[in-house]
Amino acid sequence: MPSSTEPTIVNVHTPTSSFAIVHSIEEDSLQSLFDKLSRKSSTDYKGERVGPGWVKYQWNDAIWNLDDDADYTIFTWRQKPTSETPSPLSQPTLHVRNPKAPLPTPPSYQNVSFYLFQPQAHSSSSRPGSPPSRPQSRISSVRSNTSRKAKTKGAGAAESDGIPQFKKDFERFHSENGVRTILGTIGPVQNVRMLLKNGYRHVYISRKFALKHGFIPRDAAPGYYGYGGLINIGKWPITVGRTKTSHAVYLSEESHFDVVLGRSFMETRQIKTNSNDPTDVVCGDTGEKIDCELVILKDGKGQIVTVT
Repeated sequence: MPSSTEPTIVNVHTPTSSFAIVHSIEEDSLQSLFDKLSRKSSTDYKGERVGPGWVKYQWNDAIWNLDDDADYTIFTWRQKPTSETPSPLSQPTLHVRNPKAPLPTPPSYQNVSFYLFQPQAHSSSSRPGSPPSRPQSRISSVRSNTSRKAKTKGAGAAESDGIPQFKKDFERFHSENGVRTILGTIGPVQNVRMLLKNGYRHVYISRKFALKHGFIPRDAAPGYYGYGGLINIGKWPITVGRTKTSHAVYLSEESHFDVVLGRSFMETRQIKTNSNDPTDVVCGDTGEKIDCELVILKDGKGQIVTVT
């Protein structure tokens, strides 16, 4: 049995190092925790003041902020034993990073214990209430099934309903996938469903959306504002999650989405995606996890529209 005087150890991981501090979860305060982390020497943030936005922890397969007293109260409660976990967590773990500092990139050292660098950090465990991840072999199995049918029936063989099997396989595969979309704010317009796609270079808004919300004049004539090609309509603030960034926005004739967030946005926010879980989207600049929804596009005939 551990003695009552035994110190409480808190493990700490940063993007480049790991260490531990003595901190009583129940007796000390959040400000005391910030002070101890700030005084720690030989860290990648030495000399900086740790505060809101710096500290996060993992609980229930998700990353949570530790910014204020309310967050700390919840964090403390989550460390207590429950009926499902009768013994408390012996050593709570925190992830600390200066939100204004860039993440280290190879060949610089990356601490694999830090949550953003953990291999398969978000795909190794399933979320409560969510279906299990689809095996990566799905694509190959569809192809192999198609190949076997092609050998026996021919590449254009059709089932009794007249639809070739390869087309059924194609549509079934794409019906289980989709394009990533997130909610955000552009300029004064809130709750905009935006396409997140690194196949595009910049940030684009559709002509219909731009006209509706006053990004371009309503009397725009042919030959102006993009009819003669892509037109830069200036820099506009884009808010995703809690963070606002400014980006050059181009007018386009894209009809499927009001706003398309391309590589310029993804590189600025250091967007990290997961090939095993397409809805797993993390902003590397802040470590914030973004709600992502997969959208499958179909035309008026019910045919799948592929967004390249």
